[in-house]
Amino acid sequence: MVLKIHNTLTGTKEIFKPVDESHVRVYACGPTVYNFAHIGNARMAVANDLLINVLRTQFKKVTYVSNITDIDDKIIEAAHELNEPIKNLTTKYTKIYNEDMSYLNVQLPDIQPRATDHIGEMIDLITKLINSGNAYEKNGHVLFHVPSYSKYGVLSKRNRDEQIAGSRVEVAPFKKDPADFILWKPSPDPMPGWESPWGFGRPGWHLECSAMSEKTLGLPFDIHSGGMDLVFPHHENEIAQTCSLHTNHDPDNFAHFWFHNGFVNVEGEKMSKSIGNIRLVHDLKNQYSGEVLRLTLLSAHYRQPLNWTKEIIDQNSKMLDRLYRSLKDLQDIELTSENLSNDVMESLLDDLNTPKLLAHLNTLTNKLSTANKDEKINIKNNLIAAGKILGIMKEDPDVWLGYNQSSNPEKEEIEGLINQRNEARRDKDFKLADEIRDKLKIKGIEIEDTNNGTIWRKDS
Repeated sequence: MVLKIHNTLTGTKEIFKPVDESHVRVYACGPTVYNFAHIGNARMAVANDLLINVLRTQFKKVTYVSNITDIDDKIIEAAHELNEPIKNLTTKYTKIYNEDMSYLNVQLPDIQPRATDHIGEMIDLITKLINSGNAYEKNGHVLFHVPSYSKYGVLSKRNRDEQIAGSRVEVAPFKKDPADFILWKPSPDPMPGWESPWGFGRPGWHLECSAMSEKTLGLPFDIHSGGMDLVFPHHENEIAQTCSLHTNHDPDNFAHFWFHNGFVNVEGEKMSKSIGNIRLVHDLKNQYSGEVLRLTLLSAHYRQPLNWTKEIIDQNSKMLDRLYRSLKDLQDIELTSENLSNDVMESLLDDLNTPKLLAHLNTLTNKLSTANKDEKINIKNNLIAAGKILGIMKEDPDVWLGYNQSSNPEKEEIEGLINQRNEARRDKDFKLADEIRDKLKIKGIEIEDTNNGTIWRKDS
């Protein structure tokens, strides 16, 4: 079996072949840290985390870089509105972002560069672009001249008119071409900035990722990733900046694969401040476990749109309960392997097909009641291995399911009622047994009759 990944650059699913078999290198565009992360941001982080987990099952060394954008017009605006120093604001929201992603079982990247730590590399890159004739300075601004890059539009597949219409770049009299974009801009007092050959200013957003990815991973590297919204203009502009310095203009001089996740809609609508339907991870933490949120984000194929609804979250919560119940039923079965079986692993190697994998897991758990010992061993091995890669099923099943909660102040009363119910069942007084079950349900207690006796949990 081989790993296949959809490559946005070619528009096809391709066999993944690293630049260097001994060292796979991945770069993802990280957050702009001026506010809380929403579930769209989280989907990108979770999709990349899954990608890295799968890559690490196939290759000995994988380096994952995801940056922090800590200088940007939105950051400056937010700091001004809050009357807070930019450094304090970006440090605060970087910490919150990493904590929120950790709640979703997203691992920290191996390297998390901050844009403001790489201004020197950005100035060097701009200088090279000016010297090569791909950029020009005007009125303290430095702009990339889009017509100078012969393959502009290679990623987004946009024609000339679409490029201009979709770029949302500032129309300014100093531009040689309407599609030209900013590499460096002046920073009038009191805005933050750095000294440069073109005056006091700050870098353009597109430039930052080109400089940081080359600095941390070298060129070319294997995979460049991000949300679908970054394909144009951000990633298109990155390719132009980096690859225009090579005589053949080949995008392979930058990254060989481009990995993009789909959008998240809320109740069928695009997330928007004007609609008021933005869902922040920080808020959702107060309502749902991290594993439930993560599984919901993985429930649709990463390239497809995901419709975020309470019903979808509840479905995935119930699925996690089923998986944990299966692990509890298998607690006496010895784990013999931590590898996925071929038919289950195949789903992940097929462009991270999580819906197919989850369907496989559901099929396995459905077989549990009639499975022999060898089959149970196989089921447990697959559940544990899948959980590690998917980033779920990390809790103790008893803890997750809430069974035998010693901290429950009503523990003695609950267990007394359960004993009374068991006696009623033995006496075939099913009316009384049902009445006791109903009484427990009113208290929010769910009971389950197993071969090893009756177990209970606080109903979530």
